[in-house]
Amino acid sequence: MNLAHWLERTAQINGDRPAVFRGPDQVFTYAAFFRAAQGLAAGLAARGVGPGDRVALFMKNCPQYLLGFYGVWGLGAAVVPINAKLHPKEAAYIIENSGAKLVMVTDDLADDLAEVSDVPLVHVERPDFVDLFTHEPLPVAARAGSDLAWLFYTSGTTGQPKGVYISHEMIRSTSLSYLLDCDEVSPDDGVFYMAPMSHGAGIYSPIHVARGARHITPASGGFDEIELLDAAEHQGPLQMFMAPTMVRRFTDIAKAAGRRGEGIKTIVYGGGPMYLADIEDAVDWFGPRFIQIYGQGECPMAISALSRDDVADRTHPRWRERLASVGRAQSVVELRIGDETGQPVPPGEVGEIMVRGTPVMPGYWNNPEATAKTLVDGWLLTGDMGFLDEDGYLTMRDRSKDVIISGGTNIYPREVEEALLAHQDVHEVSVVGRPSGEWGEDVVAFVVLAEGANLDEAALDAHCLANIARFKRPKAYYTLPELPKNNYGKVLKTELRKLCE
Repeated sequence: MNLAHWLERTAQINGDRPAVFRGPDQVFTYAAFFRAAQGLAAGLAARGVGPGDRVALFMKNCPQYLLGFYGVWGLGAAVVPINAKLHPKEAAYIIENSGAKLVMVTDDLADDLAEVSDVPLVHVERPDFVDLFTHEPLPVAARAGSDLAWLFYTSGTTGQPKGVYISHEMIRSTSLSYLLDCDEVSPDDGVFYMAPMSHGAGIYSPIHVARGARHITPASGGFDEIELLDAAEHQGPLQMFMAPTMVRRFTDIAKAAGRRGEGIKTIVYGGGPMYLADIEDAVDWFGPRFIQIYGQGECPMAISALSRDDVADRTHPRWRERLASVGRAQSVVELRIGDETGQPVPPGEVGEIMVRGTPVMPGYWNNPEATAKTLVDGWLLTGDMGFLDEDGYLTMRDRSKDVIISGGTNIYPREVEEALLAHQDVHEVSVVGRPSGEWGEDVVAFVVLAEGANLDEAALDAHCLANIARFKRPKAYYTLPELPKNNYGKVLKTELRKLCE
């Protein structure tokens, strides 16, 4: 089944429901949304795009992004969403590697991209784009569940990004798991797109289409905390996806403004480590609005989930351990913690997180060697380290490449980071290994201090010694005004390692 059939079905049943907004302004009802999407499909066909082809989307968040998804899918082609924060040369690599026939682009990105890519551009903010989607609509193309729907490119912090093959069936499975394991979606809800639609926020659009919810792209095109607070009060109830760094920023701004997020129904967070101190602070301020998911591009949004009740619970004897976890396996996957050979290890023992199920990719785009290393006997080797407890809660330690081996002992940076974040002087921290002739690696910490604080290494040492084993405490502390991060908000530990070599 083509994902575009979900839009067709909602348009048939609830065509007069409001569907797409830019800020407070309605752009489409569901009937108009479907008509425009299939008109765009016809317009793209007139430009030479056919079933099985790829169309790149290099845009800031806007209503045209949703039109791009469903127009391309309705034609039977696949989307290649590209984070708008990437450098044009990085975008050009993805466009070339994917073999995209054309690129839908917003004006702010078009000129720079045109200098480095010869692939034809479709300017979605210009009048001729309206002409494109006002073609006589095509019927929705038939697609198999295994057909390519979305070609997702990994962040590429350790090399060129790889294209992850995401099928219609994978997104459908993730969507249904959202209802089973994360949250209900009501037609009265609005989904607010602040996080890049090229990633998890966009992956969640189909289930909201299927439920007939409202789709709101902020007028700013991105993440503005006050804009969100205002929108929630006037257009709520709102659901949204945030990376952990966004949750931290949003909490800080909302507390400074004295606003509790009225109108926000659900914030789903994931895409990176959420530190215990940060989510405790967020729940204390906003209340039970948070759900955590853990996934990867190779299994989008669908490995595990920590429910709203678990995130908010303060009564269970092990509530802190559960809050520090990433929840239990979602209903559409199996989880395993494997040793070096992939064999399962007992509860509580750290190993590599492995997953299999319908949301797992069939492989990387035109990269059989990388596929063979990542998919073994049907299991996705995530490269993340963690353990399962007796109740099935999964706790992550770190990426396998980030584990510090000091004196022959494994030290997981996140454990040290969690301890340091509990100190009042620490606003952000990242822990890495520094080469050591004596121990192999030393633990060092890069700290962003809280406002008004000064670095007091003795106090941080004492705090660590009170909370973690002596051998895990940092041998050195470095202060930075901010941690280096990639375009997805993930800390670039490779850059931090260079600073302490």
